[in-house]
Amino acid sequence: MRQLARSTALMCLALLLAATSSLPALGSVGGVGPSNPGFEQGLDGWKVSGDAGAAKIEGGGRTGDRLTHWVAADYHVTTRQSIELPSSGWWTVSVWAKSGGSLSGSTLSVAGCGRTVSTVVALTEQDDAWVRSAASVYVSRRQRCTIDLTTAGPGGTWASFDDLAVARGRVARSIRGGDLSGLAKNEAFGATYADADGRSGDAVRILARSGMNLGRLKVWVDPADGYNDKAHVVATGKRIKSAGMKLLVDFHYSDRWTDPGAQGVPHAWRGMSPAQLADAVYAHTRDVLAALKAAGATADYVQVGNEINPGMLWPWGQTWDVDPSDGVDGAQWDNLASFLTSGARAAKEISPSTKVLLHLTNINNGIGSLTWWFDEVVARQVPFDQIGLSYYGYWHGSLADLQEAVTTLSSRYDRDVLVVETAYPFTLADDTPTWENIIRQPDQLVPGYPATPTGQAAAFRAVQDAVASAEGGRGIGTVYWEPAWTSAAGAGWDPEDPSSGNAWENQALFDFTGTLLPAARNLAP
Repeated sequence: MRQLARSTALMCLALLLAATSSLPALGSVGGVGPSNPGFEQGLDGWKVSGDAGAAKIEGGGRTGDRLTHWVAADYHVTTRQSIELPSSGWWTVSVWAKSGGSLSGSTLSVAGCGRTVSTVVALTEQDDAWVRSAASVYVSRRQRCTIDLTTAGPGGTWASFDDLAVARGRVARSIRGGDLSGLAKNEAFGATYADADGRSGDAVRILARSGMNLGRLKVWVDPADGYNDKAHVVATGKRIKSAGMKLLVDFHYSDRWTDPGAQGVPHAWRGMSPAQLADAVYAHTRDVLAALKAAGATADYVQVGNEINPGMLWPWGQTWDVDPSDGVDGAQWDNLASFLTSGARAAKEISPSTKVLLHLTNINNGIGSLTWWFDEVVARQVPFDQIGLSYYGYWHGSLADLQEAVTTLSSRYDRDVLVVETAYPFTLADDTPTWENIIRQPDQLVPGYPATPTGQAAAFRAVQDAVASAEGGRGIGTVYWEPAWTSAAGAGWDPEDPSSGNAWENQALFDFTGTLLPAARNLAP
């Protein structure tokens, strides 16, 4: 009897294996995938159309072999495969890719099961590293779809693909924000704005109609020029909320700019002990956020500090010995933890639903430079909800570096990641009044992305897509830094120097006439 039961079980297993042998190979957990997803069997399972000779299998893939599209003359080629999505819901097709030679030359598309969804494969000329691209489609029932890998362009345009996968879920550019901190000052000095059709209007409304769904505002304690203080943050915050957007408040805890090179103590806080500084952080944070709430503009997100890799409120909150001559030796992690905790506590007291972010930069220094920092604050039980990063491609490494940061940080600390600053130039020219641009030379640009309106749009979208497509699915969006900071005489960068100018206007999302640029289309869902 036992032998019969065993034989029956083996027969059932054999029948089950036979019945499932024709189903698509499993991809990610909970998903299905194409056959031969890594091209280890050449082009088996794939069909090539167009200039078929342009599609070839090569070694040097991400894992094993790869599909490469390339030919010396103008060409158009598509390598495709039909797959079956077994049930209703959102499904995501992903591929690891490299490309070069022309903007928007290669795409990943999902077609034949509703609206065709496409994503442009990012240029990787910067470091030739693999970047994950992904496109999501919704199906209402079991349905067949087609995966298309397409490259088209002038001779020399190329792309390589490897390790396709299909899995349940959706990638989305959920947060499509913009930092409007400089808008109030710009408007006060005469800046005007118009949509892409030349119709004049409020920059906040123009950007919101383009699809921007979050506004970011920095706040200083007692700035010399009177801007970016509590009153201006509340006024602009109300405009952001009225336009239907969410609000992110970026606390610098200083009277002026803070970044890895400057984390100065506000003048009114000088001479305070670390304990008193923690109390001042709490009081200032609570005061600003309470004023916003009273005005009907409760902050949805709060940054406790800005680009605080080296700490904040130097030297008392430094993460390394910034100035060996100041009498405060070495890293002051316990002090920093108390400052961060005070800010987070104030934010949650005003609005428990407000998300608290901790914001770092310089991912080009390696993922270890970020995990080192977060390990220290996590060990001290600093409360935070999300991780914020700055990413400017001309400073902070490649898109592959960005994806590694998003994936590693979200996994290691179980938090979503938001890129709270990014930008790219639409020209290298300088508007009047002239003030030397920060990015002004061709050799400063990200390889493959020119300083043109089209290049700016492509570079911005590449960052958005890299964040959304990073493994783990916890890159929640991107905030464009100062899209409305056009050149206006008197509205310079230095709050203590009225004669200072604007070195950023060539990276705004409005051109030198104040007209909205094509890159703003990427603010749409």
